[in-house]
Amino acid sequence: MPADRPVTPVPPSEGADAADADRERFVFGADPLRERWWGRPLAETRWCLELGRLLADPVWRGVGVPRGDGRPVVLMPGFLAGDKTLGVMAGWLRRLGYRPRFAGFVTNTDCSDRALDRVERTVEGLWHSCGRRVALIGHSRGGHFARALAARRPDRISHAISMGADLQGMFGASTPTLFAVSIARRAVHASGRARRDTCLSGHCGCRFSHDYARLFPFDRVRLTSIYSKGDGVVHWQSQVIPHADCVEVTGSHVGLIFNRKVYRAAAAALALPELSTATMRCQS
Repeated sequence: MPADRPVTPVPPSEGADAADADRERFVFGADPLRERWWGRPLAETRWCLELGRLLADPVWRGVGVPRGDGRPVVLMPGFLAGDKTLGVMAGWLRRLGYRPRFAGFVTNTDCSDRALDRVERTVEGLWHSCGRRVALIGHSRGGHFARALAARRPDRISHAISMGADLQGMFGASTPTLFAVSIARRAVHASGRARRDTCLSGHCGCRFSHDYARLFPFDRVRLTSIYSKGDGVVHWQSQVIPHADCVEVTGSHVGLIFNRKVYRAAAAALALPELSTATMRCQS
């Protein structure tokens, strides 16, 4: 079984025009839905074992990983999941010395634009109260929010960590998952929560979509993508992007939030110094 290891993505093409083309390809993709893929739903039941291995591993007690420095960390769950699914990780981060916070997700099926605005308000409040930039950790769909908000507010975000998220086009997932997205799309429209007719689609023109698609500020925010080739929900290839710190682990998609190797990778990523400190201030 492979150990945790960083993966060096293929660099984008040279030249401004080619760079723009690369960005369009990596963010939107020529075919965001790709081929029909049924995923590995039975393999996703491994999350129970992964939780058990985490609780028995020294990393759960904070052994062998860097201690936190009090930085606020906002946690964002995956599609169809709520804040409570990240409760185990939140408790662990708190014991390490960080200040984990949730953004009020119940099922994470709302309009992406509305959801990201709510996360931004949470981050803004933490920045004002703590006097420093905030780190983001997002699982699956939560990783989309981490990428988008870091691109929107590099003055407020120091680290963005994605766990099992498609960072190329948002919809590189299994057919059953895409079917669930289509149901959620209809529900959002029926409830009147959708800000646009194209909400929860690959061609929505909302602010969230623009922020997700824009060139990521790699010179100001540290972006880490943690992925598993055994992911049974999201194509692992779509989780590897240029210039990000891509870390491979073994395990299931659902189990990434309980994966001991993910916890080590997350602790290492959070311990990296900020790339830019120009916007930091002292709390009055």
